[in-house]
Amino acid sequence: MSKPKILITNDDGIFSTGIYALWQAMCEIGDPIVVAPNREKSATGHSITLNDPLRVESITRIRGFKGWAVDGTPADCTKIAINALLDKKPDLIISGINQGANLGCNLIYSGTLSAASEGTLLGIPSISISLASYKTDDYRAAKSTAIEIAKHVLNDNLPKGTLLNVNVPYCHPKKIKGKRVTRQGNQYFKDEFEKRIDPRNQHYYWIKGKMIDKDKSLDYDGKAVSENYVSITPVHFKITNELYLNELKQKFLNG
Repeated sequence: MSKPKILITNDDGIFSTGIYALWQAMCEIGDPIVVAPNREKSATGHSITLNDPLRVESITRIRGFKGWAVDGTPADCTKIAINALLDKKPDLIISGINQGANLGCNLIYSGTLSAASEGTLLGIPSISISLASYKTDDYRAAKSTAIEIAKHVLNDNLPKGTLLNVNVPYCHPKKIKGKRVTRQGNQYFKDEFEKRIDPRNQHYYWIKGKMIDKDKSLDYDGKAVSENYVSITPVHFKITNELYLNELKQKFLNG
């Protein structure tokens, strides 16, 4: 029996530690193929390249890691993999392991999530997985979680247009309390723009700030992760406000 074909991508780039850890994990359950940006493309959202050529380079890392580096966005990587580089559609797409959590309102900026959501648009079961830390010394919990969630999706599939957004706490695997199926929370980044002066005496701004998370319930992604639970959130991108639709129709029909 042939192994499932698993497309791996990310937004931290093909040379990141997270994508290598994910490749190692997926080698245990399937036949992984890597197509990822040639450099970091964090917070690019679901942007795609329209006015520049997409250049693709074959990449080899240690211990058998092979893939394609794309001079484009995470969504570009999924698109070009499915439509040009692969002989047939993969059985699963998994994006990650991202350095830093993807939670709450920040999902709209996430290149990691967008690479996976492009997969759902193409009709392929997809997962986004992130580690809630920018440290890269311990992927054990994230790797075992990736294997478990990937097996579930390969066996049970997902509803059309839905992906799983998974966030793993950064802690020793034995300290993880379990898994929670969560809602997208209300966590957001409070922006600050620090004004600076460059060597030519020109002003520029550097964005910074802090994460704000006021959610108190473990039903929300950010709170669950902060309490050492793996957060699993089903996400879809039908963005019509159905609750307001009929009310708005009535207003314009009666106007």
